Amino acid sequence: MAGDSRGRRFKSVPKDLPVKPISSRIKKSVFDILRPRLGGAKFLDLYAGTGSVGLEALSRGAEFAFFVDYDRRCLAVIDANLAELNLQARGRSGQGDVLQDLSWVGYRAGFPRFDIIYLGPPYRTQENKPLAYSTPSLARVIEAGLPAPDALILVQHHVKEEVSPPAGWERFRREKYGDTFVDFYRAAAATPASTATPAA
Repeated sequence: MAGDSRGRRFKSVPKDLPVKPISSRIKKSVFDILRPRLGGAKFLDLYAGTGSVGLEALSRGAEFAFFVDYDRRCLAVIDANLAELNLQARGRSGQGDVLQDLSWVGYRAGFPRFDIIYLGPPYRTQENKPLAYSTPSLARVIEAGLPAPDALILVQHHVKEEVSPPAGWERFRREKYGDTFVDFYRAAAATPASTATPAA
C-alpha cells in the first residue's frame, strides 16, 4: 500500500473464499494514473473482495470510500482493515449483489454520487467457467445514478470478455496487464445539434 498507509499490512479474506485480489502491479499502475483525481474524491469499490482497491484510494487521498461485496465474510475483513488503519470515519461497507439494483448504495454510503467507481468482478466460477459480469454491472451503476458529474468508471476484466458501456458512456483509455484489461469510462460528450438550414 502506498500513500498515508505506506507499509501497513492488512488482513486478507479466508483462503476458502473464491476471491482473487488485484495484483500489486495492476494496483500501482492504476493508481498512478488516478493520482490527479484522488484528492478529496468519493470512491466506490464494487466487488470489493479484500477491499484492497478502496483502501489504496483512501491511503492516496480519497475523502471517502464505500465497499460493496456479496459475501459478508469479505465485508467483515474490510471493516477490520478500516479499523486497523484508523479509517473508519472515511470508509463504510454494504452487502449487496452488484448485478441487481444499486439504488440503495448512495443512501447507505451517505453520499449520492461518486467521483471514481471501480468494478472488479470475478473472471471465472469456482468450476473455472468464464463469467461476463462487466457489462451488466456497468449498466446497474449507471441506472442507479451513482456517477458524479465528470466521474470515472474503471472496469477490470479478462481480455476475452467483451464489455459494452451503456448509451451515453464511452471508453477513453485501456491498459493491458497480462490476461487483464482495465478500461476507463466517462460520460460521452454531447453531440452538438446541427445548425444547418433546412432545405426549402
